[in-house]
Amino acid sequence: MKVTKLYLLIAATAVLALGAASCGSSSHAAPLLPQATAPSIAAVQKPAASSKITAQPKPQEAAKPEIKPDPVAELIAAAEKEYIAGQQHFKSGEQDAAKESFDNAFDLLMNSKLDIHSDPRLEQEYNKVLAGENSLELQAVQQEPASSDSSDAQKSEPAPIDEINATTPAVDPNLKAKAEAEIKATHSDLPLMMTDPVAGYINYFSNRGRGTLEHALERGGRYQEMVQTIFRQEGVPQDLIFLAQAESGFHPLAVSRVGARGMWQFMYVRGRAYGLKKDAWEDDRQDPEKSTRAAAHHLKDLYNQFGDWYLAMAAYNSGPGTVQQAVRRTGYADFWELYNRNVLPKETRNYVPIILAMTIMAKNPAQYGLQDIVRDQPIPYDSVTIGYPVDLRLVAECVNAPVSALQDLNPSLLRWSTPKDGTFELRLPQGTKDQYETAVSEIPENMRVWWRLHKVEPGETLSSIARTYRVTPQAIEKANHMEDSIVASDGQLVIPVAPGRHSLADAGSYARRITRYHVHRGDTVQSVAENFGVPALMVRRWNHLRGDSVAGRRILYVHLPVSPRLLSEASETSRHKSVKHKQTKELASNESAKAATVRHRVQAGETLYSIASSYNTTVSALQHDNRIVDVASLRPGTVLVIHRSE
Repeated sequence: MKVTKLYLLIAATAVLALGAASCGSSSHAAPLLPQATAPSIAAVQKPAASSKITAQPKPQEAAKPEIKPDPVAELIAAAEKEYIAGQQHFKSGEQDAAKESFDNAFDLLMNSKLDIHSDPRLEQEYNKVLAGENSLELQAVQQEPASSDSSDAQKSEPAPIDEINATTPAVDPNLKAKAEAEIKATHSDLPLMMTDPVAGYINYFSNRGRGTLEHALERGGRYQEMVQTIFRQEGVPQDLIFLAQAESGFHPLAVSRVGARGMWQFMYVRGRAYGLKKDAWEDDRQDPEKSTRAAAHHLKDLYNQFGDWYLAMAAYNSGPGTVQQAVRRTGYADFWELYNRNVLPKETRNYVPIILAMTIMAKNPAQYGLQDIVRDQPIPYDSVTIGYPVDLRLVAECVNAPVSALQDLNPSLLRWSTPKDGTFELRLPQGTKDQYETAVSEIPENMRVWWRLHKVEPGETLSSIARTYRVTPQAIEKANHMEDSIVASDGQLVIPVAPGRHSLADAGSYARRITRYHVHRGDTVQSVAENFGVPALMVRRWNHLRGDSVAGRRILYVHLPVSPRLLSEASETSRHKSVKHKQTKELASNESAKAATVRHRVQAGETLYSIASSYNTTVSALQHDNRIVDVASLRPGTVLVIHRSE
């Protein structure tokens, strides 16, 4: 009996102890296990001496919970592997390999069935891969030479958003009060608010930044109808057109300091996510229509993510991850709350006020003195889909238009040629499609990146034309099935430029920047051409001249050659004649002349001819004394040693 009571006492004590242990709780504690029950205790009996002790069966082990695969973790692991490889290639300077690895990581994320924004882990990996891709783009921009005249690539324009964003304009109280009253009567499909930052940028665009605003408004006329049509189709507010006005000033070739490109300033990876391709030949970010469609899709996606157009604009600037993180940190999904709490990057804080200021001013032109701005008109064009590469200079010759007009119509092209593979929609001046197809049919398809069409000018001969294009007269005769070497004035010739041998008449051989030359008495087209080391044909083209006379001209416009070695052959014969004549004159003059040595720093617009005339010497003497092999190598800032005759 005592034994039984003892067992009961022990059992009761155990139950009390279990109960006391289960009373403590914490908000961070793991969920409580099911309540344990006390075991029943039976009387202990001694086993008989003769009986065997049999092994008791082991209690059945609890089944291990089934581990389900985590598709997010698996996707991140695969993308991370490619990302790390991209980082290693980038550090080693292997940009192509780095781009391939980053692209692979990006494709893994984008081609999966998972929503990038459905899981913070996935969004973080996506933003990291974006940063890797963008670092490549930024490095490429930073490594571009300050002057890319020697390249056949398109010439970029600085994006105005960089300059605007670098300012912190002051608020004019009177201007703010006036604007505050105006926006109440301003119709906009974007919410318009007047805050100090918005008022500050209205003040900026009314003064220092007025030229930037006016220029953007002028250019915007060219694209307004197209943008409005696409935005209407995609269900995006029409007044978001002012985002492009702030970003790029409607320049398709605008490039920001971080490598964003085009009218809508897409970074490479973001553009790629919206179908804008880029390769060695073209960049769709610079195509106004394709990039506008992509921008509409992107802005709509951002609005669906944040439910607010201000936050969508902020995310357009700095990326949705940056804005999402700011919202999570503060708990506020409101742009002005994030602005006041200083949780967004400075440029993003300025970005929305800049767009709002431009919107308010553009929609109230009379109040801000903008009513007299003449907006550019849309440029109509023909389109032809081609499946062969063709040089834009040949296209220009086929349709009798400046090559700059072809570049303007096809801003997505990064080079003078259309892509060598696949198809391309080539845009031509309106009404010239048939003319182009007829003219280009004279050129073999595999030679359309080399051969040219030449319109014969008065006084030109087969030999002079051959020298300009660095071919033989016999080759021109053969390509045009000519029976003799006589060329008809105002006729047109096919020029069979050898592959790899650039023509001296190509626009790509000359700088875009214009040099103004003041005409001197006795100048001719030929003498000016010799002075600058360019073909006379080009001087006539640039100044719309016929023949050799410059009578009545005070200024001639010349584009300096960007590859003097290439041009030396064209001017070799004429220069020898000129040098021989001037050397004879120099020898006669030096018999009675007294030499004096001076140093002259070349100014913009000066030439060897003008400098020689000022110092009573000759071009050949300047070349000899300064070891100038080619007159085309003269550049502003060069110091010349001059032995002046007195």
